[in-house]
Amino acid sequence: MKDVLFKIISNVCIAKNTYECVLEGDTSAITAPGQFVNLKLDGFYLRRPISVCDSSEGRLTIIYKVVGDGTERMAATAPGAEWLTLTGLGNGYDLDKSGDRPLLIGGGAGVPPMYMLCKELIKQGKKPTVILGFNTENEVFYKQEFTNLGANVIIATADGSVGVRGFVTDAMADLDYTYFYTCGPEPMLRAVYEKSLTSGQFSFEERMGCGFGACMGCSCKTKYGNKRICRDGPVLEKEEIIW
Repeated sequence: MKDVLFKIISNVCIAKNTYECVLEGDTSAITAPGQFVNLKLDGFYLRRPISVCDSSEGRLTIIYKVVGDGTERMAATAPGAEWLTLTGLGNGYDLDKSGDRPLLIGGGAGVPPMYMLCKELIKQGKKPTVILGFNTENEVFYKQEFTNLGANVIIATADGSVGVRGFVTDAMADLDYTYFYTCGPEPMLRAVYEKSLTSGQFSFEERMGCGFGACMGCSCKTKYGNKRICRDGPVLEKEEIIW
């Protein structure tokens, strides 16, 4: 874990109320897809936890949706500004369990961490299928980016405006996969849990105080005892989850 001053390189709207922000700084603490960062914004007491979309040497990409005062402030921040950012938080996904044909399932704000995960799996020679779930067509983002990586991409929209009509679980029907990874709102995660045919890993979202395990505010029960989503998660394995 490192507290790093990142400089904003770009901060642009890529879909309805959704922004992609590229930052420049020390990314050495980010070691696995599925980790997150905690941004400090002037005038706000608590930091904002945001999942890592992509990370390379000296560059960090995050994607966030404007849902309140904090993210409104983020969206209004121009390139050149700086954010103090705790990096390397969370355990991230375990790629060793993926098998040859992993399935990646992202819903809304759960799409971004799937990108770095997909990129790393393809580097290992795996052939991932990616399901991206949204409410409607104007919320869709990163379809082309996943396609450019070489993944098989399936879009699902609740209103049927593009892709499969329905939820990500509707798009899972009849797919052949060796393992799965998923991130999104809890109702979606629960539905994926019930629909899935293999083992897999789930990334959970919780309100956080510190982001590194000190405050215990994001604890949840698992079959192996209480775990802190920020430190012991956000990724949990299917077999340990208690709904």
